[in-house]
Amino acid sequence: MAKKISHRQSHQLVTGVSFGLTSGVITALGMIVGLYSATNSKLAVVAGTITMAIADGLADGAGQHMSEEAEVEEGKAKHTQREVWLTTLFTFLSVCGSILSFIPFLLVFPLKIAIFVGLGWGMLLLVVFNYIMARDRKENAFIVIAEHVALAVFVIVVFYFVGILLGMLIR
Repeated sequence: MAKKISHRQSHQLVTGVSFGLTSGVITALGMIVGLYSATNSKLAVVAGTITMAIADGLADGAGQHMSEEAEVEEGKAKHTQREVWLTTLFTFLSVCGSILSFIPFLLVFPLKIAIFVGLGWGMLLLVVFNYIMARDRKENAFIVIAEHVALAVFVIVVFYFVGILLGMLIR
């Protein structure tokens, strides 16, 4: 029989997944658009996305690990080592998974179409996840969704122009 997840473990799951999915999608959107605008190379975009999934997953997992260890309540650690490692694992898996979810589009479609399909996929993930999160917290879903979509659009625009600039400087 499967062991029921405790409230504290649930916190670790929600923390890791909410951070990991949001970070992974926004990072993937920025990097995919930036690599595309810099190189117009399917190989560069696919290789960069896979590399980024692993590197960003490990970095974000380590960051969440340190953050959870740093939380202190009444002079002692707020989380057990097991809880810290659960957050680390959930963060790593959700960052990697969300970034790697763009790979099928990049492999199946021509690059320019894959970029637009990927943009739609990333926005859909953000909208659905933020809707669920807002509903669970009894917050205004429109405001929560608008905030994260606006952040994603900002990152995409910045990386698009950074990619163009790098493409001009390197070619």
